[in-house]
Amino acid sequence: MRKLLPKIGLNFVCLIVYIFLAAPIVVVILSSFTTTEYIVFPPKGFTLRWYTELVNHPEFIQSFMLSVWVAFGTALVATVIGTMASIAVVRYQFRGKTAIMQLVGSPLLIPSVVFGVALLQFYSWIGLAASPMALVIGHIILTIPFVMRLVVASLVGFDRTVEQAAMNLGAGSMRVFFQITLPIIKSGVIAGAIFAFITSFDDLTVALFIVSTDVVTLPVRIFTYMQYQYDPVITSVSSIVIFLTFVLMIVIERVLGIGKVFGSKD
Repeated sequence: MRKLLPKIGLNFVCLIVYIFLAAPIVVVILSSFTTTEYIVFPPKGFTLRWYTELVNHPEFIQSFMLSVWVAFGTALVATVIGTMASIAVVRYQFRGKTAIMQLVGSPLLIPSVVFGVALLQFYSWIGLAASPMALVIGHIILTIPFVMRLVVASLVGFDRTVEQAAMNLGAGSMRVFFQITLPIIKSGVIAGAIFAFITSFDDLTVALFIVSTDVVTLPVRIFTYMQYQYDPVITSVSSIVIFLTFVLMIVIERVLGIGKVFGSKD
């Protein structure tokens, strides 16, 4: 009995944490079905009106597609650069290695508002106007540290004798990388890409300083919309994003397994 009490207590604490984390999501989803003209919880009545109302707000769809493309481009480039940089940092010794690591990791330490202002000033100085490319560049700088941390974790303890054996059998360096190294560290690479995509898609603070009237991501669109209106259109948009996120996680679980993606040993 004494051995069961700690386990029961741990399960209870985990349940409370899960409820605390899931409660805001449940509130948002249920609020999207209210019949009132404003957001309220518990919802009053049940209607799908606010989902059909999105047809009259094509700007949300445009912003959603822009956010997806920006996040996809960010994840692709940040994963490639972060993976190559991680291999260089882990395997090679060179002058200025510590300084480079601190420079690459600085976006994690600098407040997002400061980083956004710095990007705005830099883009103004070089004459780069607000555009999806400007957003992608800013998000790449912001997300590379996440990719590097996860890939470096996959490289620590990597047995290089497998690579050496492949080279001794005549395999070139590129073939060794794509057929030996990459499959072994793929969990860290995929996890880094997912983190980069989510961070880019969800970014508000940095994007606020870079967007224009023609280039508005979904988080910025929601933020500006709520400044002037407070109808359940916002909760319906948020509910759709939540649903698509769940679908994405289910696909990842079916294809790769969440535990494998994040390096679980179980």
